Amino acid sequence: MKATFLRKCAILAVTVGSTLAISVYVLYLRLINAYDRDHADRVLRWWSSLLLRATGATWEVHNPAAVKVPKGRPCIVMSNHRSHYDIPLIYVSLEGSIRMLTKKELFRIPLWGRGMRAAEFISIDRSDNAQARKDLASAREKMEDGIVLWVAPEGTRSRTGRLGAFKKGGFVLAIELGALIIPVGIRGSERIHRPGSSDIHVDQRVEVHIGEPVDASRYSLEERDKLLEDVRTVISMLAGEHEPNLSPCAIQPETDGPTGLSIKR
Repeated sequence: MKATFLRKCAILAVTVGSTLAISVYVLYLRLINAYDRDHADRVLRWWSSLLLRATGATWEVHNPAAVKVPKGRPCIVMSNHRSHYDIPLIYVSLEGSIRMLTKKELFRIPLWGRGMRAAEFISIDRSDNAQARKDLASAREKMEDGIVLWVAPEGTRSRTGRLGAFKKGGFVLAIELGALIIPVGIRGSERIHRPGSSDIHVDQRVEVHIGEPVDASRYSLEERDKLLEDVRTVISMLAGEHEPNLSPCAIQPETDGPTGLSIKR
């Protein structure tokens, strides 16, 4: 059901208000040297639940293998990306200090951008290969310090609801760090808010399916395409698409530099 004008205004007020509030709060904690990562994790999960409940959404987490974020080893969460609401869904579905690899433009938003940086979110400049490599080096440092990186390999939200082409940067990083990749398939988030639309639909049911981890340490850099294909196949099945055979277009060509990033979104 599409939200009425008043309900949409209420949802936007909750979204903007809570986002600004946690940004100010994290900045304040940094200012008084009281920032604690575990506490920040709890704040992010509170914020995520608030955003989802504002729309009346209900969600089910399917985790048949009882997958947990490992401690003491680099870990990357990879999921399909259909809606802005994938962000809170990831946070309410998995434990651990999950932080997004986020395009640099979001860090320019007053207050919110500073809040994200204070909360250890990681920016990436897709327009500059040299800077992108530095950004990924920063991501490595944070992951080695316990941050769990969330990457949407498609690089942007799908306009069709179907899984898009994957970029290679996250897979190269996973191999270099010997990381575990936790594949996640999100179903139905586009029904809340579809890319390119200003409409918000309320009282939607969403599913989050968590698959068994893929050990990137078992792949060499020369096998990054195979790792990409293996993870994409799993995410496709988790997202309910069931694509056992991938076409060559599922892999995007590498750009210059060791990260293999497709820089432009």
